[in-house]
Amino acid sequence: MSATTTTTGTPVTTAALHEQPATIRTRLAAAWTAFMFLYIYVDYLHLYKPGAIEEILSGVVFEFDISQTFVVTSLTLVSVPMSMILLSTTLPARASRLLNLVVATLYVPVSVFNLAGESWWGFYGLGVLIEVLLLAYILRSAWAWPRATA
Repeated sequence: MSATTTTTGTPVTTAALHEQPATIRTRLAAAWTAFMFLYIYVDYLHLYKPGAIEEILSGVVFEFDISQTFVVTSLTLVSVPMSMILLSTTLPARASRLLNLVVATLYVPVSVFNLAGESWWGFYGLGVLIEVLLLAYILRSAWAWPRATA
C-alpha cells in the first residue's frame, strides 16, 4: 500500500489492483463477441453507402437477389460466430478448442470474400483487416490452449 494526500491534506491509502488473468474460455468468448459486433456493424454501416438502400429496395444485395435462400444464408453466417460465444464457454475443452480452430479457419475466407467487387476499399478493407486479426487471435488462443499438468 502507498499513502498519498488529497487536496485537503487528508491521507489516502491505495493498493495496487490485483490482475486476475482471464481464462482461455473468457478470451475466446470475448474475441467472438468483438467479431460479432464488427461483423454486424460493417453490414449496418454499409446502409450509409450511397445507393445501398436503393439496391435493397430493388431486391438486390451486392449481386445477389434477395430471396429466402439469401436471407437464410445470411442468418446462418451470423448465427455461427454468435453461437461460438456460448459454445466457447460451455463445451468440454477438447471440443471447444477443435470447434474454435475449425470455425475461425472457415471464417477467414468468408471475411475476405466481403472485399470482392467493393469500391470502398478503406471501409471494407479496415473491417476485413480487423475481422481477420480477431480470427487470428482466436486461432492462436485455441491452438495454444493450456494443457493440464499431471
